[in-house]
Amino acid sequence: MAANKKLGAYICKGCGIADRLDIGQLESTAKSDGKMGLVKQHEFLCNQDGVKMIQADIDAGEVTHIMIAGCSKRAKTDAFNFESVAMSRANLREGVIWVRPDDDDAQETTQEMADDYIRMACAEVKFMTVPASSGEQERTPNVLVVGGGFTGLTAAIEVAKAGYSATIVEKNEVLGGAAANMYKRIPNRSPYADPQDTGVDELIKQVQDNDKINIHLNSTLAKISGAPGRFDADISSGENTETKKFGSIIQASGATAYDVSQLAKFGQGKSPDIIDQMGLETLAKQANGGAIKRPSDGKEVKNVVFVQCVGQRSTELGQLSYCSGHCCLTSVKQAMYFKDNNPEIDAMVLYTELRMPGAGGEDFYRNGQQKGVTFTKGSVSEVTAGSENVTVKFKDLILNEDVSYDADLVVLATGMIPNSGINIESVAKDTDDDDKKPVEVDESLPRKGSILNLDYRQGPDMPQLVSGFTDSHFICFPYETRRTGIYAAGPVRRPMDMAQASEDATGAALKAIQAIENAALGRAAHPRSGDLSFPIFRKEGCTQCKRCTVECPFGAINEDEQRYPLFNESRCRRCGTCMGACPVRVISFENYSVDTVGQALKAVDMPDEFDEKPRILVLACENDAYPALDMAGMTKQQYSAYVRIIPVRCLGSVNTIWISDALNSGYDGIILMGCQKGEDYQCHFVKGSEMAHERMSKIGDTLEQLNLEKERVQTYEIAITDIHRVPKIINDMAATIEEIGMNPFKF
Repeated sequence: MAANKKLGAYICKGCGIADRLDIGQLESTAKSDGKMGLVKQHEFLCNQDGVKMIQADIDAGEVTHIMIAGCSKRAKTDAFNFESVAMSRANLREGVIWVRPDDDDAQETTQEMADDYIRMACAEVKFMTVPASSGEQERTPNVLVVGGGFTGLTAAIEVAKAGYSATIVEKNEVLGGAAANMYKRIPNRSPYADPQDTGVDELIKQVQDNDKINIHLNSTLAKISGAPGRFDADISSGENTETKKFGSIIQASGATAYDVSQLAKFGQGKSPDIIDQMGLETLAKQANGGAIKRPSDGKEVKNVVFVQCVGQRSTELGQLSYCSGHCCLTSVKQAMYFKDNNPEIDAMVLYTELRMPGAGGEDFYRNGQQKGVTFTKGSVSEVTAGSENVTVKFKDLILNEDVSYDADLVVLATGMIPNSGINIESVAKDTDDDDKKPVEVDESLPRKGSILNLDYRQGPDMPQLVSGFTDSHFICFPYETRRTGIYAAGPVRRPMDMAQASEDATGAALKAIQAIENAALGRAAHPRSGDLSFPIFRKEGCTQCKRCTVECPFGAINEDEQRYPLFNESRCRRCGTCMGACPVRVISFENYSVDTVGQALKAVDMPDEFDEKPRILVLACENDAYPALDMAGMTKQQYSAYVRIIPVRCLGSVNTIWISDALNSGYDGIILMGCQKGEDYQCHFVKGSEMAHERMSKIGDTLEQLNLEKERVQTYEIAITDIHRVPKIINDMAATIEEIGMNPFKF
């Protein structure tokens, strides 16, 4: 700890804290155990006078490192937003008085709990420094939009409206994408009764007339390197390649229709009168409001069958497992093409389940019924082509009978396959010596099919979900991908219709703008938006094991010429996974490190074996688990007074040294609380929780070598809604400790 650090502690008496705790004792603890040079109390620290008091001490040079004891670190962040000082928080409200009973029997242990949180926060702030600029900051107010379809056009317009420049790179010779080939769109405004114009021509005109939007047609991306604020993109147009700089990127490369020709029973390819939904859009556009004619002989269609869920929502090999979202609404829209021209035409929609998502979906469906569209619940067994018509054989699921129906035209509702590019990612694999080794991306591999051609060691395109969609969690961080500053929008992210794609494009545009401004200031992106810290490491202690470069979920760590880690601040999300992965503990952040957490857990006053007061350490992810603990406090859920909770940025940042230090310090039990992992992950840092579980799975061997029970260290997946579950987990651990006994290292 540097000698010029000036330490100050500020203790809040509000929200019932002074009614439940001995504030004088807390002040004494901060002075004697915490070694705080300046300690002050206030009735309400978060009010104007309290904030002014702290700011005055900062301005006068009285303090450079402050500890605020009061409410949770998640509360009053605007009030306690002090620049140029390091700060820690002691959670006395949600973490102590709101989770303990208000009676005389509990007073002693409740006070001990509060005293420990004071000690822990004081110890933590001593090992913090104020983040300094990395020198990598750069601001480029230009967004690269990859794809000139409906989503890309909308995103570019939204970027330009906000005063930034946008550059569209489109591989085809015209703008508009699939939407330009559509006759009408599903309505997106009241009364949601009829198909409406796509608006694509107007979008294209807006883009072409906007001097803030540049357009590259017949172009692809040969290479993208750099980071948010300073991406370099090589735009290739035939034999010419032009390099431009961008602040952020939106991938709006869309999707293609599933090729139903591989499904023999639906007969596509055997007759020109068996088409998919995009094929019908072409016919409808040619008819332009007139009679739609079938391709085989130009005969006016008198009856048409729409078959839903073709090659999708299926577990069969080669078919799509997911629903593409728009298909049912699209079939209703297309059935109206026929009914609006001639109400006498028979238009039947064959479905197993009918889904009408969106605000006006049900209204649109009802209007289809009123126009005479027939909806039949049936499972198609075969579509065959005859000389005069097409025959659809299906099982009527309402009447429970087999039906054979002749039609002039059959329209198959096929699913969306995202244009995501190549799914290659550098991963870590187990070897016989139980060491993590990286699987390098083979740069000699052809990149044909790549969309972005990223110059990242993890691969040329963004990681993909199980169905090939660009990775972007729809709950926790829509549009966000594992490549900081690059955002996915439209059907490349998930199946959707035009209304949803418009919202997607707008959201991605706002995120792209935020990335530009964050990069200019050196701030982190979601979920630690505003964090100015970034990874630093002691080169002399590095063993070049590559665990940090391999385990970083965001491709933020490369290697220099000597194969030492090279941290890219603008790509970094500040999750600390690299810190948790480092076996020699040389990686840290200015305000979060092995020392800040390690010293905090060691600062707890550890009772001896005769006091019969165990200590349980909880390392809780600040994104889901810590909010759940806070809400447990807000709802007055009670848990053991023997627990001491430390929030961590991500469970992936947990270094195993904290576990061994805690056991050696006398903790009787340790609980790790992280986010849900796996395919349906809710980890805000994607892989952090998964990697932490893997690391902790090997802790059992260490415990066994130390003759400690495996039950002493437990790892849980916690949702933010688990406000009743987290107290039970803590209380169950307290019961386990009572059963197996105290940690022998305590003795």
